[in-house]
Amino acid sequence: MDYTLALLFSLLQVLSVCTAAPLPAEVVMMKSKVKWMAEQLVVRLDKDFNFSVSLTPTDDLAGASSIVTVLEGYNSLISDTFHRVSQVKSEISSLTGYVDQWRKGHCSEQRPKPSMPGPLQKLQSLKDFIHIVSMEALMRVKEFLNLLLKNLDHLETC
Repeated sequence: MDYTLALLFSLLQVLSVCTAAPLPAEVVMMKSKVKWMAEQLVVRLDKDFNFSVSLTPTDDLAGASSIVTVLEGYNSLISDTFHRVSQVKSEISSLTGYVDQWRKGHCSEQRPKPSMPGPLQKLQSLKDFIHIVSMEALMRVKEFLNLLLKNLDHLETC
């Protein structure tokens, strides 16, 4: 009897550990889609623009709102006249729009728009140098996407 009771308790403990709440299917699908979109964009950036320098990621991943703010900010700094950039800007917009739609549909509390990170503010102050700003914005988008790919759980935070 003692062995049966001990076995029953250990089975219940194992069962409770194994049945932790799984992520809802829609969260898994959202992360999967964002991952795929970000990976495709990084590949396009590597293919279309030969970045000889790698920047240190300095932008924060403080949830979906900050991700949208950073991507929109950098996308607005990339000149439409910059060589081979229209497809990249379109893909950044698609990714940003997808994350923003997710945020609007799943974040009940509407937080104030996060402030722009330092590198983005610095680039905005240099708008007169269109091509230099565009190139740095593209490099920062790539670094930000690589950071996002390593930290996809931040998408769940509003």
